[in-house]
Parts: sequence; structure tokens; C-alpha cells
Amino acid sequence: MSLRGLGRLIRRTGRIAEPAPPAPEAAAADDGFVPPAALRGSAAVRHVDAGSCNGCEIELAAAFGPVYDVERYGARLVASPRHADVVLVTGVVTQNMAQPLRLTLAATPTPRVVIGCGDCALGRGPLVDGYAVAGGAADIVPVDLQVPGCPPTPDQIVAALRRVTGR
Repeated sequence: MSLRGLGRLIRRTGRIAEPAPPAPEAAAADDGFVPPAALRGSAAVRHVDAGSCNGCEIELAAAFGPVYDVERYGARLVASPRHADVVLVTGVVTQNMAQPLRLTLAATPTPRVVIGCGDCALGRGPLVDGYAVAGGAADIVPVDLQVPGCPPTPDQIVAALRRVTGR
């Protein structure tokens, strides 16, 4: 294709990326969650899989992928809880993961936000009655924000993280 043809193609297709939706309204939420002022603008997210079926992880990967791109709203994944502002818990908390979840939360500096992502983390999914399950995330650590769904859609995950960053 020639340079002239490429120019015509670009003019014809127009804008590829969508504009960002409006910033989330703090007063529109009915759960009373108000993010700490220190986290406004950007947040480092530490993901903890406490014992899920990996459905939530697939949707979380999509939320951080190029289509939904939650990083444009200031949320990014980090590898260490010492660098995190947000702890995002997926799955039921198994007996073997209860203590590591507590230790992860203890290693995360304050102010921090804990998000329970998916029905299992909220204590109402299909895996909650398992023999090796300690409970939902709220049974082990205090959960500030809930993202329901089995699994939640990437849109719901992006909306929750946007509420934390305010962008």
C-alpha cells in the first residue's frame, strides 16, 4: 500500500481508540466506600489468588490487557505487597491460604484498600462449601470494596479500580 493509500485509509476509519468514560461519581455509590485521599490518582495493585477456579483471574487479565486497559486510569499490578496500595483477593480463602493472606495484608503499607473480587471471595460462590475452605475474604481480612459476579466482568473490575483511583 502506498503512503497516499494509507493516509486515505486512516482518514476513512477515523479514531480507533474510544474516549475514556466519565470519572466515577463518589456520591453515586451506595456502599459507603470512600477511597483514602492518598490513593487518588494512582494505585499499585497486589493480586492474591486465595483459592479460586481461575475464572476471576482470566477476567482480571482482560481488565489489565489492551482492550480494557485499566492502567490508563492509574491502576497497575505490582509483585510485592510492600509496594501495593490495593490488595485484590480472588477466590475462596482455603485453609492453606488464610495465613499467607493475613501476612500479605500485614506487609501492605497503610493507607490501603482491600477488594474482594468475585462471588467466592465474597463468601457466596459455588466453592464456599468445600472441605478445605476457611471462608470468604471478609471472613479472614477486612474487605473495603466488593466486586460481585461469577466471574465478574472486566468492566466491573475496571469500575472498582476506578473508584479507588478516582480517575
